[in-house]
Amino acid sequence: MSQFFQIHPDNPQARLIRQAVDIIKSGGVVVYPTDSAYALGCHIGDKNALDRIRRIRKLDAKHNFTLVCSDLSEIATYAKVSNSVYRLLRHTTPGPYTFILPATSEVPRRLMHPKRKTVGLRVPDNAIAAALLADLGEPLMSVTLIMPGDDLPLMDPYDIRETLEHEVDLVIDGGYCGLEPTTVVDLADETPLVMRVGKGDVAPFQA
Repeated sequence: MSQFFQIHPDNPQARLIRQAVDIIKSGGVVVYPTDSAYALGCHIGDKNALDRIRRIRKLDAKHNFTLVCSDLSEIATYAKVSNSVYRLLRHTTPGPYTFILPATSEVPRRLMHPKRKTVGLRVPDNAIAAALLADLGEPLMSVTLIMPGDDLPLMDPYDIRETLEHEVDLVIDGGYCGLEPTTVVDLADETPLVMRVGKGDVAPFQA
């Protein structure tokens, strides 16, 4: 049976954030809100938790997870970022974007694109996600909470609890989340390539 924390969307309670981080560090799978939709997350080095998320979403081994980071300096640990790309990121983070970037050796191999050696990273503009990441001190391995057979993510925390109470360790109720996914921008070759138009404005990436 999963735990269910009601966390204030603007002023997250530090005690509940610490408890949530303890669950993540001990191998738990958590549902948490972002600036686009609810997501499933786990500790970056935990293969068992990653496999549990794959089972929940029915994802194959080729599906790329995103590293959700607290800020730009954390992105630079896990991705190779040129000056021009850094300037773009500085203007668009935090925000509802996922960026495809060349991975550094810090990224676990199972999280990289097998042929391109790239990784997806993002910095969400959400107070609960930001508090989790700050307390955790490292990125969350993450994927949008879209159930198998569905086209849209789950947005009601009570529905999420009912659906996943035996599958995850914690559901964080941060209020209703949106249904629109992040905008995905491939920056691996310096020139921005918008791969998916979502919630984030694409104007900064168009010449």
